[in-house]
Amino acid sequence: MYIHLGGNISIDNKYIVACFDIDKTTISKATRKFLKKAEENHETVYINMNELPKSFILTNKNGKNKVYLSNLNVQTIIKRNKLVEGE
Repeated sequence: MYIHLGGNISIDNKYIVACFDIDKTTISKATRKFLKKAEENHETVYINMNELPKSFILTNKNGKNKVYLSNLNVQTIIKRNKLVEGE
């Protein structure tokens, strides 16, 4: 099932590896390095360029990573996933 991540982006929830809060995770040097490398490899999708991202969602489809930067918070994405899964 698909989850709306903001803007006009929806992804199949089976490809989601993890969702992260930007403010809490970018404190780590390793996370900043990971996001920088994703940007350099053109694996980053900015969902809404007009707002600061609140979360990033790591996906893997057919062995290819993609990082979505969303203006939605992690709790909203989790709630949407629970609705999709029928919980």
